[in-house]
This record gives sequence, C-alpha cells and structure tokens, in this order.
Amino acid sequence: MAVRGVGRLTCLSLCAQRNARFQRPVFRPLSCPGTVAADFRREEQPSGSAATGSEDRSPKKRFTEVQKERREQAQRTVLIHCPNKISEKKFLKYLSQHGPINNHFFYESFGLYAVVEFCQKESICSLQNGTHTPSMVTEAAIPFRSRFFNLKLKNPSNQTSERPCIQSSNQLPPSSKKLFELLCYAESIDDQLNTLLKEFQLTEENTRLRYLTCSLIEDIAAAYFPDCAVRPFGSSVNTFGKLGCDLDMFLDLDEIGKLTLKFHCDCQFLKGCFNGNKCIDIRPFTLNFMLLIPNASDYFIMVIALKSSELLYIYGALDSRVRALVFSVRCWARAHSLTTSIPGAWITNFSLTVMVIFFLQQRSPPILPTLDSLKTLADAEDKCIIEGNNCTFIRDLNKIKPSENTETLELLLKEFFEYFGNFAFNKNSINIRQGREQNKPDSSPLHIQNPFETSLNISKNVSQSQLQKFVDLARESAWILQEEDKDRPSPSSNQPWGLAALLLSSVTNSKSLAKKKNKRPASERIRSLLDSIKSNSTENATTANGKRTISTHT
Repeated sequence: MAVRGVGRLTCLSLCAQRNARFQRPVFRPLSCPGTVAADFRREEQPSGSAATGSEDRSPKKRFTEVQKERREQAQRTVLIHCPNKISEKKFLKYLSQHGPINNHFFYESFGLYAVVEFCQKESICSLQNGTHTPSMVTEAAIPFRSRFFNLKLKNPSNQTSERPCIQSSNQLPPSSKKLFELLCYAESIDDQLNTLLKEFQLTEENTRLRYLTCSLIEDIAAAYFPDCAVRPFGSSVNTFGKLGCDLDMFLDLDEIGKLTLKFHCDCQFLKGCFNGNKCIDIRPFTLNFMLLIPNASDYFIMVIALKSSELLYIYGALDSRVRALVFSVRCWARAHSLTTSIPGAWITNFSLTVMVIFFLQQRSPPILPTLDSLKTLADAEDKCIIEGNNCTFIRDLNKIKPSENTETLELLLKEFFEYFGNFAFNKNSINIRQGREQNKPDSSPLHIQNPFETSLNISKNVSQSQLQKFVDLARESAWILQEEDKDRPSPSSNQPWGLAALLLSSVTNSKSLAKKKNKRPASERIRSLLDSIKSNSTENATTANGKRTISTHT
C-alpha cells in the first residue's frame, strides 16, 4: 500500500543496547508442592484443504474479535528461557502452583524456550512475586515487571536422569528438498496447493509467539506511555503470512492523545522467535520507534493499514481456495525472483495478493465479492470514512453469501497464469473495488488501484522489464500445466510435475522440457499454444476426460 511522507523521524530507545537496563527475573523450582497442570491442549491452524471452499458453514469470527482474543491470550502468557536439561513434568508442576495453565509449548532457538499461557492474569503476578531479580549496580532499570523469565536449576544433575524427550515446536518452513518431495508425491495439483499452504502458513504456535512479542513490547512501552497498545498488522494477522515473515506492529497511543508510533520489526530478537536463526535474548535487543508527527495524516496511515489487514482477513476466510492460491502464486513468484525482500522495481506480495483476489472476482460465478458489494452489505456500525476515503465494508463474515463456484484449484491456477499472461497491462488497470478492468489513469507499467485511497497505485514501483518478466513466466507456466494434462509423469518417476515443475527456475524448465519433447523453442511453443487456445475459445471445448481447457480472456 502506498504510504504518504511522514516528515521527521525520532528514534526512541526503550531497551538497553549493549548493557542491560533490566534483567530477566530468575526463578528456581525446588521440589515445590503443587498440582501438575492438566489438559495442555494444542490448537491447530486450519489447513484450508476444502476442495471448493464453501463447505465450512460454521460461524466465523470477526477480525476484531480475533484480535481481542489473541491480545488477551498474550497478556496471560509468559516466555521462559529453560536449561537444556529439564524435566517437563517438574517444570509444569512448579508453574501450576501459581495457577492453572491453559496451554504451553517449547521451541528451540540456540536454546530451549517455553511459552506458557495461564488461565488467569493473576497467575503471572504470583509467578513474578516468586522470582528473584538480579541486583543492578550502574544501570537504571525500566520501571516494569517483565514476563520474560530465565529458569535456573538448583540441582541440575538431579534432572538429567529423569528428563524425558521434550518435543519442540518447529517454527521453520520446509527445505526446498522436502517441499519438492511432498509436492511430487501428492495425488493432484489441488493437493499440491493445499500441501504448500499447510507447510508455509503460520502455525498456531508461531502466531502465539507474534502476539506475545507485541505484548512483551507493550509492557516496556507502557512504562513510558500508560494505557498504550502495541498492535500487529499486515501478514501476521491477515492470514496470508508465511513462516519466517516479518512482524509489523505499531504503538497505538490513541487513548492518550491520538498519537501513533509505528515501527517495522525485523531484528535479531524476532528472527530468533520466528525462524530459529538467532538466539532470543531481550537484553541486547534495541527497539527503534519511528515517532510520527502527531497529526491526522499519520493516524490515517495506521488506520488504513489495519483496514487493509481486515479486508484481506475477510477475503481469506470466505473461501479456502483463496489462501491456497495466494500462497502458491507468491511461492512461484519468489522462486523466479519476481519478488524479493529488498525494496525496488519488483512486484510485491501485496500486489500479487490483490491480483489473485481480482482474478477470483472474474470467475463465473465469482468466487470473491467486490469491495463495493461488501460495502452495500455493511451496517451502520461498519461505516468508516477516513479523510474523505470510503473504507466501509461488512465486517460480519456470516452475512456474506458463500460462492456457488466449484472450480478446482488446478483449474484456477492454470487460468490465473493464462489470464494475466494475456492481460492488457498497457491500457488497463486492476480494481478490486469494482471487480473489473478499467482504463489506466497514468503511464505506470502496472496499475493496481489502492482499495481505499483510490487515487493511488499500489504497484507504481514496478518497472516495465519486471512486468514483462512476470508476463513471460505466466505464459510459460500456463503452457507447462497445459502440456502436463496430456502427459503427466507418474509419482514413482520422481520427476517434478504440476506445482513442483512451476517452482523450478525458468531456464531449468525450458531445458528439461525441450529435451523431453524435442520440439521448438519454448517461446514459439507458448505462442503456438496460446494461438490454438484462442481459436478454440469460442467452442467451449472439453478434453477427453471431461476437463475444461484453459479459456482465453481478451
């Protein structure tokens, strides 16, 4: 999303840099009496494996309800750095004397860490009262009580023989080798897309870590700004985040003066939390808050960011095919260097997501509603006008009629590539508010209208060469999938097929296919195939096994 200029930036350091200004409390369980915590259930993230996306008719929570529940959950949670030699049973027995535990899990990141959620916030106060804070000689302490603890064992030798194997939660996406194995042995392209989604989406544990991080930082910020709130936004909350993605959050001071502090967190602390590459240690962790000038324009930026997160959350929740298709397209784009973590002239993940949403609005019947149709369903409580921009849409997902479209993910993936491989980017722009192509208002190679600030182009950074690369790869991918309909390799052949073939580099694909087919160069084959498809589009042709061929949109 395009962001306006914000003027001066001021860095505010809330934590120590090299020397610690506060230290983690230390607690020492010593054969303490208590009741072992029971029923440590684990929640699993929905995998989105439904074939058509419309089968799940259970009530769906609003975005604000989810955020409130996650925030309250995080406030009842502590983070504990544990010794490697620890008895899980004794560990939980000690914690249980401070109150019943609702959930817990362990993860490793250059050390063993436990995330423990109590049933009541009062249990945390009890735990804090039972800990020892090391004395500080020269450093001034931040006036707050941390929920980040360091566990020390008084008799570690006694723990060794009794220690069972503690299962750590994996917070890493699969390796490329493992992913290709999973994709190649899938039963269908639909299964491949759902497998990729399941392997890359944020796990329940990873989601809890993200909200806990915001909550722990809020504890620090509240020492300076009472009644403030640190809120996540973007991919961490809109259901399109993948394992290892950054955590975007902002310090909301709305209750104490309509000020907003925003920062993008991509540091060693969070990388340690979320992808296991760094040691999680809050002592040398420096938070740099970018202080925005306190005016309506800056507050508008953050409100827009939250509204965009909520809109994507709604689209992702309406149909299970949406997230599966978005994750696969994003993975495909990253595999071919169409997207990158470095800002530049490349297509962004947000732009790709909007393109998928727009494509799904074009289906017959549509899989996703337009933003304007969501606005017409809105109640009075949903009305939202920000600086003259209409940001109103229905927030209750249960009032949105499910799509009657039953197209498979395989067909949707094929036609996504074919649709944008032939899109008239030179004259048309993408508009998910109205769900239709419209004339470009400027000469930008790629024009995607900002859903809320309609005068802005969210893809203004994309160069002509990068757009052409996207078009060429989309056409090649459409051709690969079309060819496989005729000659699909068997799973036992260990040969990449379907989505796995699309994730290989373009050069590799072209060489292997040329050797296998012994035909003309890829560019000629693609052109010939598309011409053939166009000539047959009016005949609504079907294949021998009843599958519909790729249709052409002009």
